[in-house]
Amino acid sequence: MSFIPKSIEQAIEEFGKLPGIGMKSAERLTFYLLGKKNEDVERFGETIKKLKTGLRYCEKCQNFSTEAICGICNDPKRDTSVLCVVEDPLDLIALEKANTYRGLYHVLHGVISPVDGIGPDELKIVELIERVKKGGIKEIILALNPSLEGEATSAYILRYLKPVDIKITRIARGIPMGGDLNYADSQTLKKAFEGRGQY
Repeated sequence: MSFIPKSIEQAIEEFGKLPGIGMKSAERLTFYLLGKKNEDVERFGETIKKLKTGLRYCEKCQNFSTEAICGICNDPKRDTSVLCVVEDPLDLIALEKANTYRGLYHVLHGVISPVDGIGPDELKIVELIERVKKGGIKEIILALNPSLEGEATSAYILRYLKPVDIKITRIARGIPMGGDLNYADSQTLKKAFEGRGQY
């Protein structure tokens, strides 16, 4: 794109690397920033530059934290006997926003995906197993996405946790609120029937 200055071209390219951002969106974001005041763009740049500064993994749940132990793990009102295993911090945020779960979490930071070169060693599975073996946990809830990778990761975790005497459950799957049976695929309908509950 020789008709566009190199700095704009590079910004579009970087925005385009973000998940869910195509070329059109990358162009829109870049030109949006070009229309902002210099101090707004500088503040945005500084915020991105400092994004990872001071962050670490919580020693217990592996979520991002600025302290050795995060606020959730330090909360005395949490049920420390229940542990919900999630794929990434965004899943933890979604569950917290639902405001129904009051136990602790463990963040894997991904799922097993041989196609993407992600094996068990790239995830926080060893930390999960060690945490469970320390004792005090009565139930593990596997809340991984219902994908092939999520199922493979759940199976891998189950293999190591089955010998430990604790209850292992997973979140129900099926028709979402406001969903329409006509649009549900057969696998979703099957899971909905398998996970049905009593009124």
